Amino acid sequence: MPTHDLYANKPDDPRWQVPATGSARFSWEYDEGRDRLLALYQKGKDKQWDGALRIDWDQEVDPYDPLGIPDEALPLHGTPHWDRMNDRDRAELRRHYASWQFSQFLHGEQGAMVCAARIVESVPDLDAKFYSATQTMDEARHAEIYSRFLHEKIGMLYPINDNLQSLLGDTLRDSRWDMPYLGMQVLIEGLALAAFGMLRDTTSKPLPKQILAYVMQDEARHVAFGRMALRDYYRQLTEAELREREDFVIEGCYLMRDRLKGVEVLENFGVPAHLADAYSEQSEYLSLFRKLLFSRIVPCVKDIGLWGERLQRAYLDMGVFDLGDANLDLLMSQDEEIAEKLDAERFAAEEAARTAEVADAIAQGTTD
Repeated sequence: MPTHDLYANKPDDPRWQVPATGSARFSWEYDEGRDRLLALYQKGKDKQWDGALRIDWDQEVDPYDPLGIPDEALPLHGTPHWDRMNDRDRAELRRHYASWQFSQFLHGEQGAMVCAARIVESVPDLDAKFYSATQTMDEARHAEIYSRFLHEKIGMLYPINDNLQSLLGDTLRDSRWDMPYLGMQVLIEGLALAAFGMLRDTTSKPLPKQILAYVMQDEARHVAFGRMALRDYYRQLTEAELREREDFVIEGCYLMRDRLKGVEVLENFGVPAHLADAYSEQSEYLSLFRKLLFSRIVPCVKDIGLWGERLQRAYLDMGVFDLGDANLDLLMSQDEEIAEKLDAERFAAEEAARTAEVADAIAQGTTD
């Protein structure tokens, strides 16, 4: 079935075109590069994987409870609208909300793929071109995986959220070569990593847990790449140039915060827009969710050298300033360990099953 037929709300246009700006930059220096970036490039090559093989797609998923998260996570929970719903309505709401979340992941991954390709084209250093080429492949794999999950397991998609589309457009239209790094690697990828992590750690369903853990293993490298490249470059910028980038971060963070309400889902269940917005703001679970989603962005922004007074005030206003001291390297290493542990558990179970099969066959042959 065509994807267009699966959208809960039809997109205005099946394609979105963003005019390209900026220069394509070539480098004729092929011998030297930054050791840290080249090591990350090597790791990017070593860690390539096939989503059709590494993920166990035979696992069943209930489309009306695809994530197994508590009802308290739904913005309607505890409201008069929730009280009027029957079990079937609530199951349909869970399906729509999971579809909306994973659809934004899917659209974000396509955006990341385009931004990574833009970095290959525009960044002046060859070592960064090498790494971002591996990232482009990673993002293609992630988009493929989220698309498959939505098509095969949930059977419904949502269009890209207006705020996410706005930030993507601003990132891609800017002619400065570092802006795809800042918009995608730091803001969108950082927020996605935190969202993936919260769902990975709360879902009771094995298939989405696998998907999220394996995607996060890649994304942790991508954020590290952005940190390395921007930290080096931003040391060279003037105060005025840094202030321009801080303004971009401030606007982008407000857009990302407002992206997370899922108002379009609630409107599909007859909730007026103003009430849907209020329900999202009042939800204790979603308030915590929104704050923790900045756990990867704030320390990264601070680490790359964007920490002026206006930016700090904005983070105080959002209630996320204290996240600036989070240990990003520790979070990234934990992401790696969780993915490797899932692999070990899955393949150990498969090996045990094969051993039992062989033993059973031998036993049957002996008795015959």
